[in-house]
Amino acid sequence: MENMNFTVAEEENGSRIDKLAAAQDEQFSRTQVQDWLKEGRVLVNGKPVKANYKAVAGDEVTIHIPEPEELKIEAEDLQLDVYYEDTDVIVVNKPSGMVVHPAPGHVSGTLVNGLMFHCKDLSGINGVMRPGIVHRIDKDTSGLLMVAKNDMAHEKLVNQLVEKSVTRKYKAVVHGVIPHDFGTIEAPIGRDPKDRQKMAVVDNGKAAVTHFHVIERFEEFTLVECELETGRTHQIRVHMKYIGFPLAGDPKYGPKKTLKHDGQALHAGVLGFVHPRTDEYMEFEAPAPKEFDDLLIELKKNN
Repeated sequence: MENMNFTVAEEENGSRIDKLAAAQDEQFSRTQVQDWLKEGRVLVNGKPVKANYKAVAGDEVTIHIPEPEELKIEAEDLQLDVYYEDTDVIVVNKPSGMVVHPAPGHVSGTLVNGLMFHCKDLSGINGVMRPGIVHRIDKDTSGLLMVAKNDMAHEKLVNQLVEKSVTRKYKAVVHGVIPHDFGTIEAPIGRDPKDRQKMAVVDNGKAAVTHFHVIERFEEFTLVECELETGRTHQIRVHMKYIGFPLAGDPKYGPKKTLKHDGQALHAGVLGFVHPRTDEYMEFEAPAPKEFDDLLIELKKNN
């Protein structure tokens, strides 16, 4: 059983505990959390409470998350776009709109469902809900992901992420015209204390570094390439908003008035890593999807 702990912030004083608990992870639903409350899985200061409990600033909350093995994950033929595959690693180009792995209440149509159909051998380090998954990209972000087919490969690929030796480059369209050609954003990221369904730059967050350079400027937008040094949740989306250039189409971190795009205009186009068995450096590049290119065509028309 996995535990998640958090402390109720001052601005959350008086909020319902089911709402606060559900906001701890975007994979949680409020209905699911309410079931956990009924089962006594959510404790406040060490004691179970009801869903309508009004939280008090300073309350210490523990969520006992059920083991993932309780879910039955089905293999599905999702016609994955496979860029590379051998006995250790598979590299997949994920489309925008696809969730990477199942979660309670969302157990079909994910990349993992497709991987289970495509190949029967995936590492078991992350349990049945996330077999082979070494890193994630957001649902509405398209692009390349590496997946481990065995535990040896999984451990070595994770170590490369920890050592910051994996190449991960993204193309993004952002609001505003960035005046300088290059930049580095070094700002810690953690849960947004005002909205726990969001991440934010916070003093006690985890170290996060994003490098970027401008590819093309438009009248009110900029096309940039961002390279991750670290891999925090929503890192590029949070960092670009932090410096005043939020991603176009981003429903969570962008302005309400934005470009028509299904989610944030963000594509993980380049992925490079050292092969876990051969020690050979491998790099892959996937072109941006049609909807991303169509967006750029529209922006060029307005220039």
